[in-house]
Amino acid sequence: MKENDKMGVLNIDTSLYKTRISEKFQNRKSYKPADPRIILSFIPGTVLDIFIEKGQLVNKGEVLMILDAMKMQNKLKCIMDGKVKSIAVKKGDKVSKGTVLLELE
Repeated sequence: MKENDKMGVLNIDTSLYKTRISEKFQNRKSYKPADPRIILSFIPGTVLDIFIEKGQLVNKGEVLMILDAMKMQNKLKCIMDGKVKSIAVKKGDKVSKGTVLLELE
């Protein structure tokens, strides 16, 4: 047992387990659910077209932009009703996975 490891309790599927908790585990970044208002690229690609403008009202299911990735044109659809707060990319931009594309209010 390392000097920095401490005993602790883990709750796994409502069962409690007494175990050593490593320093790495203690200092881990806690889970935060993704913000549905921030649209990220799910795959590296190129922005082919943008169908919305800043300040525009958008509805759930509306196509926001097209992302060309691996020779496929992916339509990015809105997952909720809202208003476009900002667009972080422009037509022709190459984006990597996890890049912020736009934000809704």
